[in-house]
Amino acid sequence: MVMRPLALAAAALSTLFAGPPAHARRAHGRSHARAGKSRAVPPLTRDGQPNIQAQAAVIMDLQGGGDYFAKNPDAVRPIASISKLMAALVVLDSGLKMDGTQTITAEDRKVATGGARSRLFEGMTLTNKDLLHAMLIASDNRAVPALGRAIGLRPDGLAAAMTRKARALGLLHTAFQDPTGLDDGNVSTPREAIRMLRIALANPTISEILKKARYVAQPTNRRGAIEYVNTDMLVRTGRWQVLGGKTGYTDIARYCLVVAAKIGDREVGMAFLGAEGKLTRFGDFGRAADWLLARPEVKPQLPAHASAGPAQAALPTQAASPAQAAPPTQAAPAGQAATPAPAPAGAGATQQAKP
Repeated sequence: MVMRPLALAAAALSTLFAGPPAHARRAHGRSHARAGKSRAVPPLTRDGQPNIQAQAAVIMDLQGGGDYFAKNPDAVRPIASISKLMAALVVLDSGLKMDGTQTITAEDRKVATGGARSRLFEGMTLTNKDLLHAMLIASDNRAVPALGRAIGLRPDGLAAAMTRKARALGLLHTAFQDPTGLDDGNVSTPREAIRMLRIALANPTISEILKKARYVAQPTNRRGAIEYVNTDMLVRTGRWQVLGGKTGYTDIARYCLVVAAKIGDREVGMAFLGAEGKLTRFGDFGRAADWLLARPEVKPQLPAHASAGPAQAALPTQAASPAQAAPPTQAAPAGQAATPAPAPAGAGATQQAKP
């Protein structure tokens, strides 16, 4: 009779100090890992290559062609909001009137469900120029279906037009299930993402927008302006001579970045897909840029299986300055192609998507 209260007390103490259930501990651990300090990443690997953390990446010479560095460069992966580059190409090539206006609708809000918070509220009217800036600078998802409507396309029709344009441009592994990038069936490869960016930058309107660190949009039927900040931190800091780029994120795609920049006397394109941590993609760019500056003797090498296609659009000159990821393949240094992973099947939209 004496032992029973003691046993009950011991069990209570054991429960008290045991902490939350296993599933709660796992969730708590993930939250801690995200909130904790980021670990220091050595700038170089043991063999002297840039220590790129993204799951798939490539650094390409934009002047003469070839790769400075490749890590799963042909792996087919979801690209999230990088998709908006193709959306911009489609609406502009379809004769978008920049001074035309569109009013944000309930359907626009529905299409953007699961994405980052939008500052385009239902009933708000803006010019197509402002919507294009909102889409490319701030990655606002509600701007995308509104721009599609401006050229007479519903969201599914805009996505289909984006895929057709990708095929016409020779981007054989790039496809779109929705126009915003929220659907992880929107896929490409690092190499094709750079080719898509090059083609986008050949359009003067897109090129000008992507270089802006900030933009102020003015709704035509409401007081107050909307100040947008570029999701591409490289443009905002001004440390590098960035020619243009686009960020992307979904829970499956992870953090993505495609960017063109002038590094010393080189014009390079870089794509980083599937990075863990919001700042890691920018850290990858910094490590790659520092490596290029420190290694002027490194020459780009043509990949052994370079894909064909009309993607050699010239960059504009500047005065200064899937649903499931493809299985990772072995990283390859410059001039040595990695074995491409099989293309994943398309899938539904991912929640908590951000730029």
